[in-house]
Amino acid sequence: MNRFGAKLKVLRIQHGMSLRQLATELGLATHSYLDRIERGESSPSPELILKIADYFGVSLEALMRDELDINLGGNH
Repeated sequence: MNRFGAKLKVLRIQHGMSLRQLATELGLATHSYLDRIERGESSPSPELILKIADYFGVSLEALMRDELDINLGGNH
């Protein structure tokens, strides 16, 4: 899970989104949780991992693997 935050940041930036915008899209009250995940200070909940995968159109496997490369499908 140590690369999850880096992958999240890549996806967010490639989709031109701020932390606040992504937090809103994912139904989070604030963006600080996402910020801590991106910096590796927090781990995402299983529910949030599913929301992120669905939102960006990537597989759970791609998000959870240690490799940084992910298939950026993306519907958004």
